[in-house]
Amino acid sequence: MTEPNRAFELPARPEPMVFKAAETAVVVIDMQNAYASLGGYVDLAGFDISGAQSTIENIARTLSAAREAGIQVVYLQNGWDPDYIEAGTPLSPNWHKSNALKTMRRNPNLKGQLLARGTWDYEIVDALTPEDGDIRVHKPRYSAFFNSQLDTILRSRGIRNLVFVGIATNVCVESTLRDGFHLEYFGVMLEDATHQLGPDFIQKATVYNIETFFGWVATVNDFCNSIKHLQP
Repeated sequence: MTEPNRAFELPARPEPMVFKAAETAVVVIDMQNAYASLGGYVDLAGFDISGAQSTIENIARTLSAAREAGIQVVYLQNGWDPDYIEAGTPLSPNWHKSNALKTMRRNPNLKGQLLARGTWDYEIVDALTPEDGDIRVHKPRYSAFFNSQLDTILRSRGIRNLVFVGIATNVCVESTLRDGFHLEYFGVMLEDATHQLGPDFIQKATVYNIETFFGWVATVNDFCNSIKHLQP
């Protein structure tokens, strides 16, 4: 277990932050085949995933450094039960706005394949397979704090600083960081370990929102260099 008095200074924007290692977790948002692999839901829905590979590589660096420093890693996986009961009905905004559900309605042969637990689409990409000691949390909506056990899991471990990596910057990453802000978590996004759905300006808009209103922004190098002294 991480010693409670070990701290590190992260050179984030708009100002550096000092965090205790035992109170910090790296939160990996939706690094599933659905979002980052050819043939996954996002690819089938027509979004450009060409930036996913560099994002995966940067996340792998981040997680390796975090594990060596004894910082908790938490994986979030977005999806629903195989019958999509958790996804909602037409009375739910999610039914109307989820691109996975819309893609399956346009292509009924895909039903049961996209973001359903137990499928290839739902699983974490091979390059980022969780390791012993990592935590996995299922989430049914964009924000990882909605109808999940995330808040309970974090609070029970005394974690209040969250370092975000993952996909998609402007959807699940930003909505989770925003909700965390309102739950009194300190959120930092590693901008080069996240990737947006949409054109490049979307990434810049999310970086601006987080840096100005909801948290802090740093890079993978910033994070990895700041925790080197924590490694045994």
